[in-house]
Amino acid sequence: MQVLTMTDLRREFEQAAEDVQRLGQRPDNDTLLKLYALYKQGSEGDVQGEQPGFFDFVGTAKYEAWAQLRGVSEDDAMQRYIELVHELLS
Repeated sequence: MQVLTMTDLRREFEQAAEDVQRLGQRPDNDTLLKLYALYKQGSEGDVQGEQPGFFDFVGTAKYEAWAQLRGVSEDDAMQRYIELVHELLS
């Protein structure tokens, strides 16, 4: 695995975010949640804001997926996001 500079990592992360929009088929819900959580952790850091209400099932699932990554560095989350997108594209 190659080590990327911060600028290279950010550029590859942003490219992966664009590439994921062009997937041939929609990933399963677990993969979508993982993509969402890694993207949010990589772009914003630890989860922020109030957890959505009980009846907001999608919002709650997204919040909880992101919260599970609490403490993961933004760089690590970006790298994991890039690797997951590359897996999905291959």
